[in-house]
Amino acid sequence: MNPQDEHPDHDGGLRVDLPRLLGRRRMLALLTGAGLAAVAGCASAGTPAQSTAAGSAGEIPQETAGPFPGDGSNGPNVLTESGVVRSDIRSSFGALSGTAAGVPLTIELLLVDAANGGAPLPGAALYLWHCDRDGRYSLYEAEDQNYLRGVQQADATGLVRFTSVFPGAYAGRWPHAHFEVYPDLATATSGSTAITTSQLALPKDVCDQVYATDGYSASVSNLARSSLDSDNVFSDGYTSQLAAVTGSVADGLTARLTVPVAS
Repeated sequence: MNPQDEHPDHDGGLRVDLPRLLGRRRMLALLTGAGLAAVAGCASAGTPAQSTAAGSAGEIPQETAGPFPGDGSNGPNVLTESGVVRSDIRSSFGALSGTAAGVPLTIELLLVDAANGGAPLPGAALYLWHCDRDGRYSLYEAEDQNYLRGVQQADATGLVRFTSVFPGAYAGRWPHAHFEVYPDLATATSGSTAITTSQLALPKDVCDQVYATDGYSASVSNLARSSLDSDNVFSDGYTSQLAAVTGSVADGLTARLTVPVAS
């Protein structure tokens, strides 16, 4: 794997590299007898994609948070700011203002207990962030914005839902979104360490449709130069991280993924 995650011209150093170097393959080695049986494809409306087979003890792969996490581990910490707990993450909040433009995207993640037959994890919290349609991350490359970042607490079924925009493709990475899972909302917003850090990948056919629309022109060439099989995060296996996407560019898209974690 390439030792860098986001934007190859940025060096995240050991803090960025170490979690990935000790991450995916070590986790899989430790989880004896635990396979990741992925089921890709479209889910029916309201039902997140089942990325792990029922009863599997396999957790979603651990991934680096990259150099732009906004969780206090590398610069700013948006998690301790009032207003970060929200479902609509398209606009900046607090003292900042601005709204990210792009094709509407709803992201639904189903948090389940990897060690307990995929039972839902109500009350767990998830922090989601991704780049804008220009490939920039708020708080870092778009320093005057904190949009496209937010925290949600899982409902009784383990579901968290965010209203966002489809992220662009920037040089060196496949289109994706980052997330961190915490045991509860208080932990997520107190600057504590996440129990799981991973990434969600977006399907190529949907990316092609979105990037053919206004505002995504730079993403066309960036996507053409990358693939899931060569991406420096997803190249060692991505089936359990590939979201099922339904809907349309005109009416809005919904990306769904089941996220098995250790409770």
